[in-house]
Amino acid sequence: MSLSALLLTLSAVACSSSGENTARSTNNNAPAAANTNVNAPANVPAAATTTPANAANKAKLNLNTAAESEFLAAVPNLGNKMAHEFEEYRPYKSIQQFRREMGKYVKPEQIAEYEKYVFVPIIANDADAVTLQQIPGLDATEAQALIAARPYASNDAFLAKLTASVSADELAVARSYLGK
Repeated sequence: MSLSALLLTLSAVACSSSGENTARSTNNNAPAAANTNVNAPANVPAAATTTPANAANKAKLNLNTAAESEFLAAVPNLGNKMAHEFEEYRPYKSIQQFRREMGKYVKPEQIAEYEKYVFVPIIANDADAVTLQQIPGLDATEAQALIAARPYASNDAFLAKLTASVSADELAVARSYLGK
């Protein structure tokens, strides 16, 4: 860990022990340095944060439909203010829009942490390549190929094309990310 990362981590821990940190989370195993309450230090490097082992096994929350209480329960150390900001900018049409709006409050590394728990719904005929890449196992080249194959007659037609690029488990995740 670099000296600056260590100092940022220590600063975040100092703020959380001084009572300034008001983040709420149901995950008590997450480190204090990962806190992203609007009032807390937000520039903790990704290397200084950890994600619970079971995060990959849980379903992500749809940014356009989840309630503030669901965000608070699912996203470690997410404060009330940031949960409100998630709702404030709805509807999200792309993951880039989410990154841009949340980037007003936290660093890109923290946004990447949020994305482990949330997704922007994918509209098969409209989603940009970056939004398509929310699908596990899908790279930029494959996302561009999906875009080039448009229009899709249905979500099932999109999923049929996607089958060539991802595993069965990844396809199941993609199905859950599809919007109407």
